[in-house]
Amino acid sequence: MRWLIFLLFVAHAAISFSQESDQQLATYYYNAGDFEKASMYYGKLFEKDPSKINFNRYFECLTQTNQLKEAERVLKKQLNANKSDLEYNVLYAQFLEENKEPEKAQKIYKEMIDDIRPDANSVISVFNAFRSKGKNDLALQAIEKGRKLLKGSYPLHFQFAELYGALGETDKMIAEYLDVLDYSMGYLQTVQTILSRQIDFAEADEKTYEIVRTSLLERIQKRPDSFVYNEMLIWLFIQKRNFSAALSQAQALDKRTEQTGSRVMELGKICVENRMYDIARKAYQYVKNLGESLPNYYVAENALLNVRFLEVTTNRNYSTIELNATLAEYNQVIKRIGKKRQAIELLIEMGHIMAFYGDKADSAILLLNDALNIAGLTDIQKAEVKMQLADIHVLHGDIWEASLLYLQIESDFKFEPIGFEAKFKNARIYYYDGEFDFAQSQLSVLKESTSKLISNDAINLSLLITDNFGLDSNYQAMNWFAKADLLIEQHQYTEAFSLFDSIITTYPYHSLGDEILLRKSKAMQLQGEWTKAIAYLEELLKYHGTDILADDALFQLGDMHQFQLNDPEKAAEFYKKILFEYKGSLFGIEARKRYRELRGDKLTEEEEI
Repeated sequence: MRWLIFLLFVAHAAISFSQESDQQLATYYYNAGDFEKASMYYGKLFEKDPSKINFNRYFECLTQTNQLKEAERVLKKQLNANKSDLEYNVLYAQFLEENKEPEKAQKIYKEMIDDIRPDANSVISVFNAFRSKGKNDLALQAIEKGRKLLKGSYPLHFQFAELYGALGETDKMIAEYLDVLDYSMGYLQTVQTILSRQIDFAEADEKTYEIVRTSLLERIQKRPDSFVYNEMLIWLFIQKRNFSAALSQAQALDKRTEQTGSRVMELGKICVENRMYDIARKAYQYVKNLGESLPNYYVAENALLNVRFLEVTTNRNYSTIELNATLAEYNQVIKRIGKKRQAIELLIEMGHIMAFYGDKADSAILLLNDALNIAGLTDIQKAEVKMQLADIHVLHGDIWEASLLYLQIESDFKFEPIGFEAKFKNARIYYYDGEFDFAQSQLSVLKESTSKLISNDAINLSLLITDNFGLDSNYQAMNWFAKADLLIEQHQYTEAFSLFDSIITTYPYHSLGDEILLRKSKAMQLQGEWTKAIAYLEELLKYHGTDILADDALFQLGDMHQFQLNDPEKAAEFYKKILFEYKGSLFGIEARKRYRELRGDKLTEEEEI
């Protein structure tokens, strides 16, 4: 009995191996274009397993090698075994057409259309069978007949739209998709998703955009009681990045529907994500103006302050009057809330603006020290205040006071992201002070951090030290560079540039050359001098295009062109270059995400996160 089982096992294994071998050889010869040899192996596979993929490959090999009688035989066999699969009917008719029997082919096509029953599944099955083989004219006949038979019970809008899109009849395609919304408002998101895939609104010509816009406006006039087309129009303006028009439409719709500003709040959020801060501010101000009694009032108030914070810290384009107005708004809200736990984020943001942009570091330190004494703060809130305090002490020149605060945070949150951030910033203190070996020992731990941002920062600083420190002649250059790096953090740009220039003069061929250009660009970015910042990065790419910082420079160039210079096409070029020329770059994932966004591709949920 054991021998019998063994022999059966060996036989089964031999058969499995034989099938696997035939599959590999069939695929190899098919991909190589040797259809004659491929047909031998696909013939074996088809006889054992008449699956659709085996049939399709075998049938193609037979027609490619002019074995038409065998091709017709296997096609008829497959047709008889799968009578419900109408694709085989179309394939057989197509075969007859190609082999000079058009009358028989037309008879099959006619019978398929004649056999359509007045139910959606019957219509769609015939439509899909014709579409799968590129028979668009017959697919149109099928759904036109289907629409008559179904009499509105199932309007076939998606099928008509799909077909018109394939035929290049954009106006008819758009009309069908918009008709879907008449059928059911529940299809709003589906229609938006499909249209965003069918039409690249960022690149679309004005004619296509105008077809959609005009169609929506006409429908809004005809059906003023239906708001779905207003929603579509807001969506369309967002696709075209016309956020001002989107806001006007959202406000008008909000008033008509007597909402509480929720739709406008959502648009404000989209504007913030796209760094359209001026439009976002108008959106939140509109909601705030609706009155304190409405539920979105305080949310809008906080969002307004957040936009102010982002405008100052991201655009860095502000006057003293605007900065003072921003601080006054913070004061007003904090005064209303009171210096309580609920106001801690506002206090941190206000302290940051005062110190880093308002030249009021002393006042910011007093503000945050007072904030530490607020009753009821959680441990994490205290740590966040200490982190901001420490950063301001670095700016202010008290780096060892900052180090003590970083150490406290690290000790309290050893395994939390905020603890890793504090450890990194403390390692940077030792780097600024020229204690490169000790800084490296701290960075080596952080390179394995679960926080990707901290890990990348630690890797970059560690590589900087490793690549430029070690030889006796390098210590002075590296020491000057670290001190200049600190001076940039302290906004002492002239002194920092003087040290950078000293390195270049004293050590003209030093490996820090690309790092110096990157830091000079950073200094210009901190001052909102975007043109000068770009010039330094372009110089880096010109002279150090094959060095380790090239992808960093490209990403920063993309970021500035996208968000500061409002030149998405140029930004996309820089992101694309990272993807194709720097495939191991740490910026690869984010560059791919931004590149796809700028092309108008629909992002996956993971990419959005």
